[in-house]
Amino acid sequence: MPEVIIKNGFVFDPLNGINGEKMDISIKNGKIVEKVTHKAKVIDATGLTVMPGGVDIHTHIAGGEVNTGRMVRPEDHVKDTVTKTAMTRSGTGYSIPSTFVTGYRYSQMGYTTVMNPSMAPLEAKHTHEELNDIPLLDKATYPLIGDWWFVLEYLKKGDLKECARHVAWMMEITKGYAIKIVNPGGLESWGFGHNVHSIDDVVPNFCITPREIMVGLAKVNEMLNLPHSIHLHTNNLGLPGNYSTTLETMKALETVPYHGKPVAHITHLQFSSFGGDSWGNFKSAAEEVANYINTHNHMTFDMGQIIFTDTTTMTADGPFEYTLYQLSGHKWVNSDVETETSGGIIPFHYKKNNAVNATQWSIGLELALLIKDPWKMMMTTDHPNAGPFSFYPRILAWLTSKDARMATLKNCHKKAQKNSLLPSIDREITLYELAIMTRAAQAKALGLKNKGHLGVGADADVAIFNINPETTDIARKYKTARKAFKNAAYTIKDGQIVVKDGEVVGKADGRTMWLNVETTEPCRIDDEMKNKFRQYWTVDYENYPVSDHYVKVKDPITIKASV
Repeated sequence: MPEVIIKNGFVFDPLNGINGEKMDISIKNGKIVEKVTHKAKVIDATGLTVMPGGVDIHTHIAGGEVNTGRMVRPEDHVKDTVTKTAMTRSGTGYSIPSTFVTGYRYSQMGYTTVMNPSMAPLEAKHTHEELNDIPLLDKATYPLIGDWWFVLEYLKKGDLKECARHVAWMMEITKGYAIKIVNPGGLESWGFGHNVHSIDDVVPNFCITPREIMVGLAKVNEMLNLPHSIHLHTNNLGLPGNYSTTLETMKALETVPYHGKPVAHITHLQFSSFGGDSWGNFKSAAEEVANYINTHNHMTFDMGQIIFTDTTTMTADGPFEYTLYQLSGHKWVNSDVETETSGGIIPFHYKKNNAVNATQWSIGLELALLIKDPWKMMMTTDHPNAGPFSFYPRILAWLTSKDARMATLKNCHKKAQKNSLLPSIDREITLYELAIMTRAAQAKALGLKNKGHLGVGADADVAIFNINPETTDIARKYKTARKAFKNAAYTIKDGQIVVKDGEVVGKADGRTMWLNVETTEPCRIDDEMKNKFRQYWTVDYENYPVSDHYVKVKDPITIKASV
């Protein structure tokens, strides 16, 4: 692996406090180093912006729901076909690209690390096979644990220690990275044709509430010392007036001890910040939600920014997908995954001339601009739910340029224009803040110590963009910036140049990251647990775990727990 030196670029590295300084970045053996020899390959970054490789904390790129979405939507394949080149394979997919196309498109935008946020443990083996097939990126995945029967039983008993040991076992046997909770209590209720509508509703058969599930698993997460907080999809997601549930959720999580590390991450916050009490008087509640976030520090968030396009919604929140089916009448898939989770897939088209869709578009940007601290709010589309990740450059333009936002808003439904807060918001995100929202904050929230920065010892994941911050006003020349972010001048993965001028020119397998959580006592695997597997699962306990050969990294991230 050759040594590389990136010379004379404008470096934006927020985790190290570097804000547009002209400097050199040295790379050796796939890591950032202090210096290299005179034989190093030189990349002249004069007049260019240099950032760490992009990190995406929440993007549905692999697993059962993604693969089902591909099968349900043959028209998505036809809409967007990719031909092979001397360096790349062919592929398909507009909103749900095939595995290789997923890797290429992320890399072309300067991304190097992405996290798959939803994995049914029963489908973990297939999920990892797909992750392994995605090139050019490091990856991890979050097992769905919030409505898993054993977890609910431990929480019902109040046995947090044994619950923690069980979650640690789950991370190892699914090769997972973080605790994912979707509509806590709602997924188990959906198996009986019901849902929960507040955080204090009782889940059928378990006599436990969503509040107890969230708070209990947040405490378990702390006991296990996991690098990322609980990753939370709130109750009542996607329903008018749900902002009150979101506020109640955030207040409930204040009861979890906070030691400077977030106790929870609420994902795709746009979908949880709706005002009004019906679709007729639907409105933004971004200001109310942002006001709370600005005065509290115990949580982080990501946007879930709407894109006006055809896409495919997919989530473990079966009740929400049923609601969306009733609203749209589109073809759909709804499913249960035995005792673990639920799921749904529905095609959807977000339209500017639809008052609700246009208001949703405004809500995501309002949140990102009203939340003062960029370390709290990260850029995502909840790919592909609010739109394909390939539209990230457009979101970057909206964030950095009021002109860009207003150019889109003026073409939106008149009601959405009237109610939008965007005309009153002058804030324009800087390149330094962008580097936080798309890299540094996401790596920090995930506990990825070697990602999201360019300090000595970091992974040599670097993105270089054709933007000169001294001569280019990205707020006024937002189309130029959008083009630059769509096609990175260079993407470097583990010290190898994999993209040049927006074209894939190199190969890198990428790794799958997962946790090996060492507890003081092992999870109790007894005959009762094995019998439940025989009764309720389609596989025996012995066939359930994901063996090491399913993942590309044999040395997982080892965490020492206190239970």
